[in-house]
Amino acid sequence: MSVFTAPDFDGHENVVFGCDELTGLKCIIAIHNTNLGPALGGSRFWNYENEQAALTDVLRLSKGMTYKAAVAGLELGGGKSVIIGDAKKIKTPDLMRAFGRVIESLNGKYITAEDVGTTVQDMDYIRESTAHVRGKSSGSGNPSPLTALGTFLGVKAAVQHTHKTDDLKDMRVAVQGVGNVGYYLCKYLHEAGAKLVACDINQDSLNRVVAEFGAEVVALDDIYGQDVDVYAPCALGSTINDTTIAQLKTKIVAGAANNQLAEARHGEILMEKGILYAPDYVINAGGLINVAHETDDYDLEVVKAKTHKIYDTLLEIFQRSEARNLPTSVIADHMAEEIFKGHVSAAAE
Repeated sequence: MSVFTAPDFDGHENVVFGCDELTGLKCIIAIHNTNLGPALGGSRFWNYENEQAALTDVLRLSKGMTYKAAVAGLELGGGKSVIIGDAKKIKTPDLMRAFGRVIESLNGKYITAEDVGTTVQDMDYIRESTAHVRGKSSGSGNPSPLTALGTFLGVKAAVQHTHKTDDLKDMRVAVQGVGNVGYYLCKYLHEAGAKLVACDINQDSLNRVVAEFGAEVVALDDIYGQDVDVYAPCALGSTINDTTIAQLKTKIVAGAANNQLAEARHGEILMEKGILYAPDYVINAGGLINVAHETDDYDLEVVKAKTHKIYDTLLEIFQRSEARNLPTSVIADHMAEEIFKGHVSAAAE
């Protein structure tokens, strides 16, 4: 397994491999950058095809968290962790406690939170081994509704830029993945009058959005070719690639998934095809904003107000992209790097 020469290594500060034979824990914690503060990023529990796939995922996710925190104006760095295995088969309270001990060994440089495959209850188990965890039942709780709120606002910003109005009534939105975040996004969209097209690997999740929001269900591979106003990827990453871009019949890509572009060049291809892309780590920052503000005096209204700023940030990115004829993904990267890399220069002076 290559680490330093991995395509996504990108100068990570730390990559930690953790193992606990008694519980079966196998995990990787990646800390990309801590210039602005300790790295905060969720713990993903996933049954990866192999360990190299897990490493690639955690490196990409970790880097994305650095950029996400910077653009969101948070004094946090970027990190992420993955636990390898089928959560339905191997996840136990003891395994999560063992994972907490790995986090504790980093002495506060990495703070974890909920992600795909982990829950608020899991965060409580981790808390028994370390204080470096957010999203506990006694704290801010499940970040998914806030992630969905930010994504919904991002969809509105993209529609505003494209159509000069952010009224979503009768807009058709294809939501790929209607789990925790996708469900709440569907709720916001439905309440705004949008028409939903959905897909998911979980039939129960699909049944829920059909019953509650009247969503139209399509097959997993058919979601890309839907004639819609917005394609909202809300599942795993890399769904914007050479194969799927050729199928898109939309003018907007705006969803909650991390690492939506399979490769950086796909941002440029979207621009060339006249498709507006809302950079993933900007639009989906609501959950991070939520857990970042988990303190003894946690105030949901303050968190919502900060999440609402995603709308204006995206409008600025769209406008800069248009003015400079650069992909929105490149513009967002430049904005983030000015913040977290510029911080080092300022400190050194």
